[in-house]
Amino acid sequence: MDTASERARTGPLAALLAGLEAGMLGVLWMLAWLGVSAVWERLSFWAPENLMATAFYGAGALRPGFTGRSVSGMALFLLLYSALGALFALALRARWTRLRTTLVGALFGLCWYYLSYRLIWKSAIPLAALLHPERPTLIGHLIYGAVLGRFPAYQRSLAETPSAPVSPEGRG
Repeated sequence: MDTASERARTGPLAALLAGLEAGMLGVLWMLAWLGVSAVWERLSFWAPENLMATAFYGAGALRPGFTGRSVSGMALFLLLYSALGALFALALRARWTRLRTTLVGALFGLCWYYLSYRLIWKSAIPLAALLHPERPTLIGHLIYGAVLGRFPAYQRSLAETPSAPVSPEGRG
C-alpha cells in the first residue's frame, strides 16, 4: 500500500468519520440508558427524547409514550452528539493510549453535560434544563464520553478498509 493512501486514512477525514461513528454509537448507548432509567422512575422510555423535543414544540412535546414529536427530539440528540463526536476526534486524532483516550472522552462527556444543561439549554431549551433527571443524565453523558473515547478503534477499521477500486473483471 502506498504512503499517500496510508496518510489519507489516518488524516483528519478519517478522524472526523471515526468520531462521527463513535459519537453516534455513544449517543445511542446514552439514550438507551436514559430510557431505561426513565422507566425505573416510572416515566415513559421516550421521556428524554420528548424532553429534547421541547426545543421545537415547547411544553406540547411532553407527552407520555412515543409520538411524532419524539422523533424530532431523538434527531436532535443524534445530530448534536454525533457532530460533537466528530469534533472531539478531529481535535484528538488518536494521540494517546486507548485508556487515556477513553478517560478523556468520559471527561469530555461530563464537561459537555455541565456546559449544555447548566448554561446552553437554560436559554435554548429551558424545559430540558429544568426537568431533566440530573443523575441519570450525568451518568448517560459519562457513558457517551466513554464510548466516544473509543474512536481510534473506528479510525483503525477505516484504515484497514481497502481503497483500491474493484476492476470490471473482478465483478461476476
